[in-house]
Amino acid sequence: MTEEQITQSKQASVVIPVYNGAETIGPLCERLEKVLPALFSDYEIVLVDDGSRDESWERIEYLCTQSSHIRGIRLMRNFGQHNALLCGIREARYPILITMDDDLQHPPEQIPLLLAEFEKGYDVVYAIPKRLPHSWWRNLGSKLTKKVLSRVMHIQIQDIGAFRIFKTELRKAFAKYSSPDVYIDPMLSWGTTKFSHVYVEEEKRPVGHSNYNFGSLVRAALLILTGYSTLPLRFASTVGFVFILFGIGILIYVLIISLTMGSVPGFPFLASIISLFSGVQLFSLGIMGEYISRMYEKSIDRPPYIVAEMKENNGQSQRDS
Repeated sequence: MTEEQITQSKQASVVIPVYNGAETIGPLCERLEKVLPALFSDYEIVLVDDGSRDESWERIEYLCTQSSHIRGIRLMRNFGQHNALLCGIREARYPILITMDDDLQHPPEQIPLLLAEFEKGYDVVYAIPKRLPHSWWRNLGSKLTKKVLSRVMHIQIQDIGAFRIFKTELRKAFAKYSSPDVYIDPMLSWGTTKFSHVYVEEEKRPVGHSNYNFGSLVRAALLILTGYSTLPLRFASTVGFVFILFGIGILIYVLIISLTMGSVPGFPFLASIISLFSGVQLFSLGIMGEYISRMYEKSIDRPPYIVAEMKENNGQSQRDS
């Protein structure tokens, strides 16, 4: 099969969550429309407006009128990047799916590198920046989150990112997922273990700043651990067992001291032991509380996103009633 025949048999959906990206989505779509025709026989660019406060939706509507390959989805409010991504993934029409950010940090010209690795037989391929373009504390939070993801997903790759290519059929693994707490990467691991990555040059944001900071990345790591893994519960159980052994050791120590010296250290010793065990108990209760809160949120059936309006590439708008 020739390269041209292979290209003619491939179709792809590019899903881009948009939040306050009015200034960048135009240039991004322009660059995508230069790259994608050489790689795919047909493609679509799905722009999901996640409750932007600027004129992003108006810009998306305009872009839809300028290209038959662009589709727009507007959510009722800001649900979060991964929630918007989930919406776009579910609406995608083609068998290959590419996701990227709206801020021009993910160069469309790097898509051929992801596609080449993807065609080696992997189900998911991540584009990893050769150099992290953020501040050291932002990079630290990012590394922490990605380490947690790798552990939860049980995969061997060193890094994970928002610039990815994967088989659209993987969405079957989370077709019935309805929790408001969404993180796409662990959900992808429900359907496959065939992951890989390539290193790419990542560009600096031409405008604005990242909506992620160290605190939000730590919260994301906590969400991943308590929403997609039982590791914290197992950790709490292990800590509890260790402190049971510690308590037995303290009891033996007290008995030996009382038998040999006739007395044991007084209030300071007792207070320190009580404080130590109380801290462990509160820590364990906090972990259980996180899981209970996740269960509560699922029980009230709060949706991960709500679509307010769709802009089709034929220029027609479709509103949810």
